[in-house]
Formats: sequence, structure tokens, C-alpha cells
Amino acid sequence: MNLENLSTPCVLIDLGIVEQNIERMAQIAKKAGVDLRPHTKTHKIPYLANRQIEKGAAGITVAKVSEAEVMAAHGIKDIFVAYPVIGQQKIKRITELNKSIRLIIGVDSLEGARALAQAAEMAKQTIEVRLEVDTGFKRTGVQYDKAVGLAMEISGMAGLNLTGIYTFHHLIYQGERTHDREKAGLEEGTLMVALAKEMNRAGLRIKDISVGSTPTSEYVAKVPGITEIRPGTYIFNDMIQVHNKSCTLADCAVKVLTTVVSAPSNKLAVIDGGNKTFSTDCQPNNPPYYMKGYGLIDGIEDYALTRLTEEHGMITAIDDDVVRLEPGKLLTVIPNHVCTTINLHNKVYFVSGETVEEAVVEGRGMVY
Repeated sequence: MNLENLSTPCVLIDLGIVEQNIERMAQIAKKAGVDLRPHTKTHKIPYLANRQIEKGAAGITVAKVSEAEVMAAHGIKDIFVAYPVIGQQKIKRITELNKSIRLIIGVDSLEGARALAQAAEMAKQTIEVRLEVDTGFKRTGVQYDKAVGLAMEISGMAGLNLTGIYTFHHLIYQGERTHDREKAGLEEGTLMVALAKEMNRAGLRIKDISVGSTPTSEYVAKVPGITEIRPGTYIFNDMIQVHNKSCTLADCAVKVLTTVVSAPSNKLAVIDGGNKTFSTDCQPNNPPYYMKGYGLIDGIEDYALTRLTEEHGMITAIDDDVVRLEPGKLLTVIPNHVCTTINLHNKVYFVSGETVEEAVVEGRGMVY
């Protein structure tokens, strides 16, 4: 298959770069003596999840039950759903999955834990759980100072086996956003290890301390006591990670192939990819990254993808100069946020040297 024969817009994935990224993170985990449990929300492709396991990952992380079901159907036997599972229908699916694989479920509330425990008892099962703790990102997770009390209550529930704690700290230091990946990672690890020690002194048996996103994993893995890291974006990387200095442009494995379909003036060119092709959750010229566009146009630094509608991407010159792009020209764009970009596409194209192969994104749309 030739790139010129592909219908655009479409996602190209350089498998050579993917393999390098997988190997690099595997070595970080191995050197630190921690397990690697990559978050597959980034790629949603079982083939790539299995490659990560073949290179040393202990299992995988997902956000939703449906993602776990897709991955389990493709032979993956150790899955952590790092998300509160709320609702009887979802919990019933959890008990079904729990029959055949090692399944770990995230909890962060008494209500959620009770519902899981009741379902486990009815199914005559034990469900392994980890308690999510908010260490500053202010999303899901029990408040840090209430974590021991909630853990004590969960540990007494028949049907549940509380084995660990986890957090998503990201680039937070002393409660504020930071660009210092090392400070954020070391704080993340220190907070979680201290909490696990407090829990164990209270009589709990916390053996797993799971942490780490792509920007912080390299540093949090070095904190003594940490047992597992859960980076996701590293397998592909994107412009957010370039800005975080987690990678370089050469480490970005995903590019979106587009075609210039219109050049209505010397100030504007339009490509066939809009907000149904590119993620819009990292807006240009907004904190914390102040991106110049919705992605980096590969090899053309003077132009930016500055505006999107559903099926149109508007390209202008950064210095308000003339845009010299004619209809029919192919452009590749490195997306700002690759995880949410991949989820917009039913299929992608693996590129390996001169070989181009179509692949289905089996986990695409699995958000329930």
C-alpha cells in the first residue's frame, strides 16, 4: 500500500518509533525495579498492548470496562481498570470478566466499594481492588487525609481484596501545575509511599503502590517503595509531551495525513481534517502549553493549523505572511493530544519502512 493511495484524513503510525518508545519505558521500569502497567487508552489496539507485554509489561491499565473487555478478548490476562466502576450493569460485566482474568478495579468511595462487594458476594467471587487517592490533580480519588479511614472500611468488606493504592498526579508540585517533571514525580512517589506506610501501620496490607504518567514515570519510579508505573502516551508521544520535554519530535510516532482541499486566498489554505479528525482538548494560545495550532505541521514551521470546524482545518501563516499551499498537496500533522485523536478514528495505518498496513482500532469508542 502506498501513502499516495490512502484516503485522507488518516492516521499513520511509525512502528519503528513505537518499538523504540516501548523499549525505552520498559528499560526505565526494569532499571528502577518496578512493574510497568501501561495505560492502553492511548492506542486502544490489542496488538500494541500485546507488544508492550512481550517487552516486559506486567499487565495493562484501562479506564473503562468496555476497554477491558476488548483487551481480554485478545488474550490479555492482567488488567487494571483504573477508574471508579459505578452502576449495576457495569459491575455485572466486571464479575463476568473476573472469572477468566486477573482483574483489578479502582475504587474511591464507600458507595462504589459496597456495590462491588455486594456483587462479588452474589457471584461467590473476590474482586481485587485498589484505592485511588487524590494527590493534587483534583479529579477522582479520595482526599489524601481521608484515605486511611476509607481503606480501613473497604478492607473489612467481604468480597473485596484491597491490595494497593494508586494516583494520577501528573505535573503537579505543591498543589500547583509545574513544568518540572522531576519535582512532580518525586513528590508523587513520596506522598504515596508515606500513605502506604501509614496504612500498613494501621493494620492494612498494602503491597501495590501504582503511580506515574508519561511525564513523571522516569522519576517517580526511582522512589523507594513504588511498585508500579502506568504511563500511556509514551508509546506514541505528541506535542503535549514535546512541550513537557518528555520526548522530542523524533519520538512522535503518530502523524495525521491530510490533503489541502482549498486555497481560497493567499492568507489561507484548508485541509480535509477538522475537529472530527483532530483532538480539540488542547486549544492554541491557551495555558499551560500555548500551542501555535492544533498540531505541528510536519516540516513547515512557518504555518499553523489555527482553526477547525467539523471537516475543515484552516492553515494560516504564523507571521501573517502568504500561505503557499496548493490544493492536492499532502501534509502530515503531529497532533497536540494523541490519545483523544486516536479515538476519533476507526482505523489507522502502521508504517514500517516501505510497508503500510491497515489496522483496526478495536477499542475505539469504548467509553462505557
